[in-house]
Formats: sequence, structure tokens, C-alpha cells
Amino acid sequence: MLNLISKYSSTITSLTRSTSASKLISSRTKAIAASPVKAHKNEDIKKSFADFRHIYPEFLPDPKIEFRNPIREKLERMDMICRRSQIDIPEFYVGSILAVTSSDKHSPGKDHKFVGICIQRTGCGLRANFILRNIIDNQGVEILYEMYDPTLIKIEVLRLEKRLDDELLYLRDALPEYSTFNPSMEADPLPEGAPIPINPIKVKLKPRPWLERWERKNLKGVEDLGLPERFYKRAEELAKPWEKYDLMKQYMKTIPEEEQNQIFAEIQSELQNIEMSRRKLKRKRTFLKPSRLA
Repeated sequence: MLNLISKYSSTITSLTRSTSASKLISSRTKAIAASPVKAHKNEDIKKSFADFRHIYPEFLPDPKIEFRNPIREKLERMDMICRRSQIDIPEFYVGSILAVTSSDKHSPGKDHKFVGICIQRTGCGLRANFILRNIIDNQGVEILYEMYDPTLIKIEVLRLEKRLDDELLYLRDALPEYSTFNPSMEADPLPEGAPIPINPIKVKLKPRPWLERWERKNLKGVEDLGLPERFYKRAEELAKPWEKYDLMKQYMKTIPEEEQNQIFAEIQSELQNIEMSRRKLKRKRTFLKPSRLA
């Protein structure tokens, strides 16, 4: 009898050990199988945050310490998301051609539409702004728009592209043909998922005098200026090539990546919902209702 009991107990213990071992193996295999999925999700999140830095740069706070205020920054981000839910603020860059419709404060009830190329985009938070330039009646016209101004009715991207430089202020001293756009220009949309094209055009400037010393700016989108050698020597004397190796200066001019990820993680879901609704509206607009046959 004792021998039978000992045999049964040994078989039970062996069974329990085998089941526990199988559970451990299955849990480890699940963890191994899930680990690349998690890693892939983390990579996708990082990629989306990297895209957010270029698409929504105004959500990042001012890197200057004297202007930082976490409570104000959070309230501003909430206001910006609320404003984006009311008006479609599309993705655009310096060099893109936009059409902005705004209400005219001098004539109530009337709208004003301006078409131009974006030559500068600055500011952060609710103070984000951009400048459009166009040549109208042989006269250069520039308008600075506050991106979250409640008087803006519509912002439309007619041609989405980038340029070789971060700012195109030298168009003020360029030939008029580089800043002339038809006010009735139609939109030329990019296919969904296509990369943003970079326009490699090089601008020819007018003869001096200029508004700024463009030979000292290290511009990529400008043709040879054709200046005497003394201008370039002076530019080399005033150049500061060592600044690109100054890590502390670069750190003070940027927001740390961890803080950027934390900011975009707060607003990711709201921005994605706004983007999805914008795409649905875009699809509805592009759908053409078939006309009835006679």
C-alpha cells in the first residue's frame, strides 16, 4: 500500500513539474514573440514624434530659460488644439505656396484672400507666425499671419515643397519672377504618403545695395553673387565655423528629445483625431457626384 501511495505521489509531482515547465516555456515564448512587436511599436512612436517636430514645430516651447513657464505652455497647447479643431491648419514649410483667407477688420463682413510663398516661419505656442510674399502690380507685398489668429478663415496649401534654405528673406532682393504667383492659382496636391519634394532652384539677386549682407549668410539657394574678392574675405573673417562644434550652445538652443517626446505624447491622440477628420473631409471634397443622364 505504501509503495502504491509513493508511486502516485511521484507521478503527481512529475505532472505538476511538467505543467509548470510548459507554462514557463509558453510565457517565455510569448514574451519573445511580443518583444519585437513592442520594439516595432516604440520605433513607430519615435518616428511619429520625429515627424511631429517638423509638422508641428510651434508646439515645442521656447528654448530660452527666461521664457519658460510649464503651466502657460500647457494651457497654450490646449488652446492650440482647440483652435485646430475649428480650422484646418495644414502641413507646410518655408518655400510652400499658400492661400490664406482672413476676415478684413477694416470692412466687416468681407473676406480677404492672399496667395504667396512662405519666406519665414517663426515663433512658438500661440505666438507662432509665418510670412507670405507675392509681387502684385510690380510691387512686393508681404503679410505676416499669426497662425492661431481667430480672424483666419482658411489656410490652403497650393504647392507643398521645401527649399534649400531655412529662410527665404533674400527674395526681397531677388528678381521679381521668383516671388510672382497667380492669385487664382489652383492647388497641386501631393499623393498621400509621398515624400516632401525639395525645390533645388537657385535665385538670382539684383545688384547691390541689398537689405542684408547675403554673402555672410552661407546661403545654398542663391546663385553666385558676383562680388569683389574683398567682400568674401571680410565674410571669412567674420565667420564663426567653431560654433557648430559648441555642444553647450546647441543644447541651449534646442529642447531635449525626452521633453519633446513627453510634449508630443500629451497631444498625440488629439492631433491624430484632427488629422483623421481632415483626411475624411478631403476625401469628401475630392468625390465627384455623377451627373444624371438626360
